[in-house]
Amino acid sequence: MIPTLAAFPILVALLIVQSAVVNRFPLLNGSPDLVLLAISAWALQKRVKNAYVWAMIGALLVGLMSALPFGSVLIGYFITVALALLLRKRVWQMPILAMFVTIFVGTFLCLLIDFIALRIVGVALPINIVFNQTILPSLLLNLVLAAPVYVIFGDLAGFLYPMELEM
Repeated sequence: MIPTLAAFPILVALLIVQSAVVNRFPLLNGSPDLVLLAISAWALQKRVKNAYVWAMIGALLVGLMSALPFGSVLIGYFITVALALLLRKRVWQMPILAMFVTIFVGTFLCLLIDFIALRIVGVALPINIVFNQTILPSLLLNLVLAAPVYVIFGDLAGFLYPMELEM
């Protein structure tokens, strides 16, 4: 219960930092998605059992804060968490590799889903400009931040899910 309740202040703080600080320094038109990084790192921790709840809370917060359709954010985050959980089971010896793969695929899919959703609601964006000036720079920034975020959320998971002492 406590790890689920911890999602609210942590994700709200990340969203505030993302919207107030990080988005002020874009690379071309791309910026890192701190909430996506957080839910990916959280889902890759061995002891975590509520990764989809964190994805839903993160999608709700990002959907409220941005002009994106809520469904597109939710679908993107859920696919990313599903991939992270799959990789957590398959790539157990190198979890940081799983983080990089999750962030690479998750960022690309989330931004592609957002692009498709915006096209559906009538926003005409050329795909080549979106890919070159938004998706690739955001992907690069997310990959740069992937390792530190993974380490931070590993420590957080260790704090919120303490190990049982063996006697």
